[in-house]
Amino acid sequence: MANVKTGITLFSLTEPYVKGELDLEGVIRTAAELGAEGYEIVAAQMIPSYPYVSDEFVAFIEKCKEKYGIGPICYSANMDRGMLKDRDLTEDEMVARAITDIISANKLGCTVMREQYLLSPSGLVRIAPYAEAYNVHVGIEIHNPESPITPAILDYVEAIEKSGSKYIGFVPDFGCFATKPNKPYWDRALAAGATVEQLEKCAQLRYEEVPMEEAMKIMAPDIEKCPQLGGTLNSMYGFVQFRKSCTKELEGLKRIMPYCFEMHGKCHYVDENLHEVAIPYEEIIPVIAASDYEGYIVTEYEAEGGYDSIEQTTRHVAMVKKLLKECE
Repeated sequence: MANVKTGITLFSLTEPYVKGELDLEGVIRTAAELGAEGYEIVAAQMIPSYPYVSDEFVAFIEKCKEKYGIGPICYSANMDRGMLKDRDLTEDEMVARAITDIISANKLGCTVMREQYLLSPSGLVRIAPYAEAYNVHVGIEIHNPESPITPAILDYVEAIEKSGSKYIGFVPDFGCFATKPNKPYWDRALAAGATVEQLEKCAQLRYEEVPMEEAMKIMAPDIEKCPQLGGTLNSMYGFVQFRKSCTKELEGLKRIMPYCFEMHGKCHYVDENLHEVAIPYEEIIPVIAASDYEGYIVTEYEAEGGYDSIEQTTRHVAMVKKLLKECE
């Protein structure tokens, strides 16, 4: 059986953080108050000296750990391939940046690092010796529109298995298992003048896997009347896409479970009954609970809909704990 702990990525509290309602210590304190057993820190967002970690920052994090009882369990790195205006970074340059992130993660006491899939499978294999040397397990985030069964991710699986390394793997984001339209995008379209009937037609095109270009042509007359509808339809084929069933994707998750170091518990809206309206947690959590997974499910609330970040994060943590308990 799995040994799952619940955590929070501090990204969930971005809204009060960027508004100045909470400083970093306040964000960490709030995460502890919400029941997190550990937290993921988004390095580029919250570490002043990123991509490096200063001694002063380490001391600050240790002080917070003493005060609030939780510390960083995952260092969330960013692979900014387009950081130069005249060209993309080469693989050598991206590998070098990833190694810097591994060293920073280790200095902060993290044994897991989230890496983005802009780092290629071969690049991931190249950093494996450094990950092992610094005892940092590097996981490529599997983020919608990718999933555990898409060709891009299967290329990573092949590379990981050929390498034999236990220090490179994945951080699945539960958004890739979505089976219903994203509520914030849906609500924004309604507010912009779209009708429920138009949105349902868009959703049906996605469910039927009509190619996006064809779907856009079908919906063109409606999009002309309500331009927001075009963006909503586009999103249904992108980072918040969905499908009729996630059974195949969950089977794919089972296959890669030995290579998973952390799970991103994505949520956009959790209702008062502790139900994520687009992502089928009632199907996802039992799969994890029945596995040999040992690690964290970290709540990742994305503030797309103007809901209260603290309330949504609180609900999500409670939902995950409730579902895990039901699997005991």
